[in-house]
This record gives sequence, C-alpha cells and structure tokens, in this order.
Amino acid sequence: MSTFPTSITCTSLSFSWPDGTPGSPAFDDFHLAVGPGRTGLIGLNGSGKSTLLRLLAGELTPASGVVRVAGEIGYLPQNLVLDTALRVDEALGIAATRAALHAIEAGDAGEEHFTAVGDDWDVEERARATLDQLGLGHIDLDRTIGEVSGGEGVMLRLAALLLARPDVLLLDEPTNNLDLYARGRLYDAVDAWSGVMVVVSHDRDLLERVDQIADLRDGEVTWYGGSFSAYQEALAVEQEAAERMVRVAEADVRRQKRELADAQVKLARRKRYGQKMYDNKREPKIVMGQRKRQAQVSAGKHRIMHTEKLGEARERLDEAVEAVRDDDEIRIELPYTKVHPGRGVLRLSGLELTYGARVAGEFELRGPERIALVGRNGAGKTTLLRTIAGQLEPVAGEVTAEVPVRYLPQRLDVLDDGLTVVENVARFAPAATDNAIRARLARFLFRGARADRPAGTLSGGERFRAALAALLLAEPAPQLLMLDEPTNNLDLASVRALTSALEAYEGALIVASHDVRFLRSVGITRWLMLDGELRPTTAEEVEQGRPDGP
Repeated sequence: MSTFPTSITCTSLSFSWPDGTPGSPAFDDFHLAVGPGRTGLIGLNGSGKSTLLRLLAGELTPASGVVRVAGEIGYLPQNLVLDTALRVDEALGIAATRAALHAIEAGDAGEEHFTAVGDDWDVEERARATLDQLGLGHIDLDRTIGEVSGGEGVMLRLAALLLARPDVLLLDEPTNNLDLYARGRLYDAVDAWSGVMVVVSHDRDLLERVDQIADLRDGEVTWYGGSFSAYQEALAVEQEAAERMVRVAEADVRRQKRELADAQVKLARRKRYGQKMYDNKREPKIVMGQRKRQAQVSAGKHRIMHTEKLGEARERLDEAVEAVRDDDEIRIELPYTKVHPGRGVLRLSGLELTYGARVAGEFELRGPERIALVGRNGAGKTTLLRTIAGQLEPVAGEVTAEVPVRYLPQRLDVLDDGLTVVENVARFAPAATDNAIRARLARFLFRGARADRPAGTLSGGERFRAALAALLLAEPAPQLLMLDEPTNNLDLASVRALTSALEAYEGALIVASHDVRFLRSVGITRWLMLDGELRPTTAEEVEQGRPDGP
C-alpha cells in the first residue's frame, strides 16, 4: 500500500441492495484507503467490485458510513450506454465550448461566448489529439454516436474522461468489447496516467500495468504491492503457508484426540481399581469414600483439560482452513458432445454476410477442431456466428451444419430474466426431470437456493455460467459450440472455470475473442482472421498487429 496521502477513503461503510437477493454484494462496516497511483481492484464475480466503484463514483448511496474522494471523479462503467443521437463533441463534453469558439470565429463577440470558452481556446486541438491517441482520429466531431461501433463508444467515453482531466479515474472492465488494437491504445493511456486510478478488470495484460492490487474478498480488501504477477507470487507464498498451517493444525487435532482417549482409558482403570478396593474393604469406609471423591474431582478436571485442548486445536484448524482459498471450479462431464476426428461439422460455401464481410470459396470444419475467430471491432465476427447459428440469413451462399449447434452471444440473452436458473435450463432440455437438471447445475456451481434465483438477479459471471449451462445441458447436446467474447465480464477465477469447462467439452469449438491469452489456454487448433474476408492467421500475427503506441 502506498505511503502517500490517501485520495479515496471509505469509513464504516454499509450498503446492501434493497431486494435483499441472496448472493448480492453487500458491505458492512467496510473500510478502504486508496493512495495515488494505479490500483487494480480484483475479486470473484459477485464480490462487489462494480458496486464499490459505483459507491465511490456517487452513483449509489451507502446506508451508513462515509465516502470521501479528494478532487474530481471520472467514471467509466462496465455497461456503458450512450445516446446514439448524441454528436461526438457532445459525448466528449466539449459541445458548448466548441460552439462558442465557432461563434467567436464567425465574428460574434458576445460576452457569453467568451465566458463559455474561458481559457480553453485549444479545446478542439486537444480533443482531436486525444482521439488520435486512442486510435479514434478518423472520427469526426460532428458525427453521431450511432455511427460508431460499441468498442469505439467505450473509447470515446474514455477520451471524454481524459479531456476532463479528473483527479480520480475509476474504470470498470474497460477492455470489454475492445479489439486488440483498441486495447493497445487503452494500455498506453493507462501507462501515461499520472493521477489516481482504480481499475476493475480481468484483463491480465492491463493488470500488469498497475502499481498495486486490492483483492476484495468477503467484504474486506487485502493489499498487495506491484502488478498482478507480483500478486500471484505473493498469494502463492501465502497459500503455501496456509496449507502448511492446516497440516500442522490437523496433526494437533489428531494428537489431542489421542491424548483425550488415553486419559479416558487411564481414568477408567483408576475407577475400576478404586471400585475393587472399595469392594474388598481393605481400608476404612470413610477413607475410601474420600479417595473416591478426590479421584472423581481429579478425573473431571483431567477430562475438562483435554476436552478444552481438543476444542482449541479444532478452532485453530478452522482458522487455518479459512485462510486457504478454495474457489470452486466448474466440473462437468459431457459424453454426448464428442465429435470423432474427421467427421464433418460445418461447411460454408461462397458466403456473403450482411454488412459486407464474406467467406470466399469453400470452408470446412471437421472433427473436434478449436477455431479462434479474430479481427477488429465491426469486422463481422458476430454477424458470421449469428449466420452460422441460423439467426441471420446470408446475403449469398450457404451454411451447412452437420451436427447440433449452440451459440452463446455476448449479451447472454439466451436467458429469460424472469425465470429461475432451473427454469431456464429446463427450456433447453424439456425432457429432463427437475432432479436431473439440479444435479447437472450443481456442477456449474448452482446448488440449492442458488439454482432458484431469477436470471435477472445474477452477476455477470453467474449469468455467464447459467447461460453456458443452459447450452451445454441442452438436448440434443451441442457438438459445435460457438462463443462470442466469452471472457467479457468474467473475473479471473471465472475465466479459469470456463477454461476447465471447455477442457471437458469434446465437440468442435469456434471462439470469437480479443483475449489472446485465453484463446491460447483453450487449445486453439486453427486461427482465422475476419477482415473483409476470412483468412488463416496465427496467434503471433494477431499479437504483432496490436499497435505499439499512440
């Protein structure tokens, strides 16, 4: 933790969602102090990271406690919604100043124009320089938001924040929906930031650029100096020590149990000996009675002492076990998804897509291939996946799927928000019994009451797991699974869980993603670039295509 003066302080903060939904993030007597520099805020999905950023930004009001932030705040939310009718200069927050400048340049010397401009005479130049820095130099200030892509919209919001020059910058999953080129620009902006920054992200490359890690877990923050790699190393040392303490505590409990058992055996022997002496009447009755009472008192004290020692040993074991992290992983068996090598899975013939992209000639996917589909935002990756899934008609050409196909879109809108997790899965597997569905959902970490929560109350990671469960447990089982930006909104533990789930999947896979690190982890066998046309590429070419700087 930095020794500089704090810029963000939370004191005795309490907050809970009004619906009281089980599993919803809440804070009780929460304390936080963040100093200058770049802080990476990490934690499991549902731990409250986004809620905390909204509290810091003033979008949510705590039930009690105080949030203090030194200076102006700039906030980039995870699910950014911009009015498509806004002009770019309006989205950047410079429209009024720009209009006043143009009025003055046209000869209108009204005092109100000079007041609106203030000292910001170079606002247009700064705006264009900032847009260029973020790879948005081609976007005219008079265009509307509806004319730019979702990723460009995120970068425009970041540009607006940089132009406003806030003292504190809060970023919630800023690389979601950004292609590799845009991510590179954002990394550069983060590297150049000299103020206070708190960034929530699952992007390893972004987290390598922070100065410290704040790990939010069970309503408390633990601090680690350095980047994410340094955090992982420190956590590994901590966990090794914690597991060692568990082994020591377990050995102590076993020893205390043996000592208590031995003490009880000895006391039983003494009792039998005393009874034998009493029966034989070898000493006066009053003496034997006194000895018997003394033996009972001594036995009681001895038993209490060993029982207390065993209780203390068990408490130490419980504390040691709590210090060991046991983040659940998805564990699934999907025997009916298997595709044998060489079997035909998908064929595309002379395919032309809506919005112009195309697949020239013949394209075939055979056997349990794992294909990475990469390319810039707006290149047509989602359009291609939706066309294969039968949700869009091609402009020309044919799509032939020879196996059952399931598609998981970015928006995760395969779920009905008004239905529970169990009910959503039942929609895809109507012949399965309620008990069978619940047993399968348990492997996706939806156990007991969690399976009865409405989909609309789930966190981003929970919603992803529920959507993935609905598709993988569908009948018939999918032998071609298509995922569109699957790591968006997932914490690092959930990304690992997804990777382990895909290891159990034996069908063919097409993944559209900008996360090269994740793509490498799921055993991609073929890399394809969509840039007007579909063509072969490599992971190395994809990474080299990312810009090195502004």
